[in-house]
Amino acid sequence: MHSPFENLSQVILSRPKLVALLFLVLIGVALYGTTLTTMQTGSETYLDMDTQRGMLLDRYTKTFQSDSVLILIEADDVLNPGVLAYIERLQDDIARERYVTGSSGIADMVKSQNGGVLPTNKAEIQRIEEQVPPEIFTRYVPSRTMTIVVVTIEPGLENSQQFSLIDNVKKRVSLSESPPGVSVVVTGNSAFSKEMSDEMGTSMGTLILAAMVLMVIAVGLLFGHVRYRLLSVFIVGTGLILTFGIIGLAGMPITMVTIGAFPVMIGIGIDYAIQFHSRFDEEARKSPLPVAVRTTITKAGPSVLYAMLATAMGFFALSISPLPMIRSFGLVCVIGLACCYLASIVMVPTFGILTAYRPVVEKKHEHKNEKKSNVERYNEHVGAVVETVAKNPVPVLIACILIAFIGFQMDNEIIVNTDEKTFVPANMPAKVNLDKVKRMMGETSTTPVLVRGDDVLSPDALLWIQEFQQYEETHNSKITGSRSIVTYLVLYNSGVLPRTNSEIDEVLNRIPNEIRSRYVSGNTEAVIEFSTIDMPNDAGMSMIDQMKKDLEWKSAPPGISASFTGMGEMFTNLIREIRAGKTQMTVLGFAMILVFLYFIYRKFAKAATPLVPIVLIVGWNGLIMYVLAIDYTPLTATLGSMSVGVASEYTILIMERCYEERENGMALLPAIRHSIQQIGTAITVSGMTTVFGFAALMISTFGIISNFGTVTVISVFFALAGAIIVMPAILVIVGAMGEKDKGQIAPGTRSLSPDL
Repeated sequence: MHSPFENLSQVILSRPKLVALLFLVLIGVALYGTTLTTMQTGSETYLDMDTQRGMLLDRYTKTFQSDSVLILIEADDVLNPGVLAYIERLQDDIARERYVTGSSGIADMVKSQNGGVLPTNKAEIQRIEEQVPPEIFTRYVPSRTMTIVVVTIEPGLENSQQFSLIDNVKKRVSLSESPPGVSVVVTGNSAFSKEMSDEMGTSMGTLILAAMVLMVIAVGLLFGHVRYRLLSVFIVGTGLILTFGIIGLAGMPITMVTIGAFPVMIGIGIDYAIQFHSRFDEEARKSPLPVAVRTTITKAGPSVLYAMLATAMGFFALSISPLPMIRSFGLVCVIGLACCYLASIVMVPTFGILTAYRPVVEKKHEHKNEKKSNVERYNEHVGAVVETVAKNPVPVLIACILIAFIGFQMDNEIIVNTDEKTFVPANMPAKVNLDKVKRMMGETSTTPVLVRGDDVLSPDALLWIQEFQQYEETHNSKITGSRSIVTYLVLYNSGVLPRTNSEIDEVLNRIPNEIRSRYVSGNTEAVIEFSTIDMPNDAGMSMIDQMKKDLEWKSAPPGISASFTGMGEMFTNLIREIRAGKTQMTVLGFAMILVFLYFIYRKFAKAATPLVPIVLIVGWNGLIMYVLAIDYTPLTATLGSMSVGVASEYTILIMERCYEERENGMALLPAIRHSIQQIGTAITVSGMTTVFGFAALMISTFGIISNFGTVTVISVFFALAGAIIVMPAILVIVGAMGEKDKGQIAPGTRSLSPDL
């Protein structure tokens, strides 16, 4: 029975035009799928909504969190009667929008102090300003040149609904005919999310274009010894189309982290095209085309497949991450690698048959002093490196292990950053405007506690809420205040908390519904909102941990439960999940690849051999991140697992070629040197093209992506070093041990023989 690779070679050889036509049809379907892709932002990308934490956040958001759109208005004097009249008209226009529940601003405050009408002259405005307490007035007008209108929207809106509302509000602002010198900007968290989504789409297109351009440059410079050198770029472009098509047809959303997957996929996927093209060119130089096609598919096909599957294992390991965006990143990379492998193994031989491929004729050196080609000189350098390593395998490994050991120690000192505001472009208008608003209104955050039970409005429950609020306000220096339904029950009851059910009901009826509904839902749910100073997420995590301990100590009465929730709690908890998850994903990546290789080779030593250099590479990565002061983020947290997958490709390909040469009768050390010289050029070229692909990430305006690009570029260099320097040392030691077990002496184990 023929193997699948043998069958594929027969189909391509017998019907190349049909194969090409079917592949074009597949690309057409994929192009349709690309039109169905969508972007996603928000808590769903950071947190599984079917977990307890996710359900709590979803419940709080939909029930109590009334989001708002902020209208930032700047003028020479925002208290000018004409400006106030404009603000009133603008508020009335925006109030007509669907999903808007109300608005408030300086015009409302001035009207409330002037019998419900706007003053018509500056003297009246001056009088009102003198009547209103300064602390209240400055909340509306922190500066004479700036004010904010807060537009409250319905809680629980989907992103698409919020984005639609933002667009409509912006249209109303643009048509509002503002007075001369008045600037109006729509901002707030919803506007920030929308602009981030738009920026993601633009950034993704830019990164993919940059990666493809860099691929053309890299292949043009480094892969000139073959005919049709740009074929590999065309192949990886086809793999990209297939990937987008699958994503669109499957309904998978693209997140901020997923954007980084496409240059990664391009950088790694082009390896497969280069490996097949290089092997096909090598075989075509010594055999007729049909034989070259069959040898390329049947020999390189399994080797590259094993390497691809090993790489995919590293990305599959990301599936255990609690962050949906990391799981999505891993899945997109796996889909992309599979598509690039499929495109490479089909398109290279098919193209070769249809074009009657002829290798570039190598110039023979008739004179000793004739200049050698770059490839020949590089092969000589690689051979010299292999010879040096083979003579000193133990010292080389010890030096590499020591560096990796230091890296593993430093890894624990690297900061984990989960502040979304630092991930986006620093000059993104929505971020700039939001920062300006924060400077005006003060840097404050909110940490909500969701209270649930049979009767959260019972006297005992309300008394506990009051006591817990007071305790935290007096014992936690990071808390600036708190609000709950108790706050307003006291306010509307002459400063005293009602103690009986009838008194509670009576006071509740006096509290305006828009206030009551913000802090209590029926009799079963209520919320306490603690205002805190603005602080880094790691400090926020420590504060919430302490508050949780306080909650356990000052527990709620029977029948009542209380849980911390909110976006702040989610982002601070990500620190813990990223720190634990990155290690688990890396270990799982190693384990999956080891099991996979053991299943293929049936020998533990052979399965573990390609993984030894990769362990060192993970340590080197930790050291370089510490030295460059690059934080762990949801994206860089994938580096360990990704490095396992990427580096395994190079080490497996070298090992496979070495064993192939051994089966052809070569001794150990000649086989190692010949294998690395033959495949080392292809690996280096593919590695450098991978570097070029990853380098595209470095130009991203998203800090989270550009930092990831920096460390992945360095990681690929480490992978090449591991393959060309560490792997020969491992093969020498393992090979020598194997021959010793057989009672043989490996020729040249201590020193290479002259004929090498």
